[in-house]
Amino acid sequence: ARLIMFFQAVLILAASLAWLPLLNIIRERSTPRDEVVLLGDPRLRIVSEHVTDLRDPAFALEQGRLLDTLRIFRAQNGFGRAISAIQIGIPKRMIAFHLGPDSPFNLSSPFVMINPEVLSVSNATFTMWDDCMSFPGLMVRLVRHRSIDIAFQAADGQRHIVNDLPLSIAELVQHEMDHLDGVLAVDRAVSTRDIVARAVYERHRAVFDAMADHAIQPTI
Repeated sequence: ARLIMFFQAVLILAASLAWLPLLNIIRERSTPRDEVVLLGDPRLRIVSEHVTDLRDPAFALEQGRLLDTLRIFRAQNGFGRAISAIQIGIPKRMIAFHLGPDSPFNLSSPFVMINPEVLSVSNATFTMWDDCMSFPGLMVRLVRHRSIDIAFQAADGQRHIVNDLPLSIAELVQHEMDHLDGVLAVDRAVSTRDIVARAVYERHRAVFDAMADHAIQPTI
């Protein structure tokens, strides 16, 4: 009888494990998600506020929401290295990042950067085609500083100072910090002719990339 009960328990456990993938899918789809705020929404023009209490439980939840939004966007769109809090309607100076193995930050991706500030910028600049989660169908040719020095707080409150960010990370941080001040990539377009549909850019990528000094490399 004990042997029969044992096998019954094993069968029940196996059946439960078989349902786990489906349960995870149901849970994922039923979990409330933050929508990325899109171009034209007045919230994108808000100057975000300094975070004063990193231990606030509500702020911890906001960090999780931001990281989840970045994860989901990357999975659905195949690109996306960072997102600022205001892009999900949270007017706080916080950015979530998911960078590749060459990240200059001594933090495991994904991570959040809180209260970032630019300490200095290089005189040298470069042109690039920039994209944005708030207008994923557009590409914008603009000018960025080649390198910057920044300071920020990590989720544990520790202050970090990073000097001479490499070009690929420097341009990304500049993009996200613009969001915190209500500035968008379209505001920095070289000209009105330098805002193009992503589909057109992808179709003629070699031509467009020849017009700029740098092309974004995805981390996916």
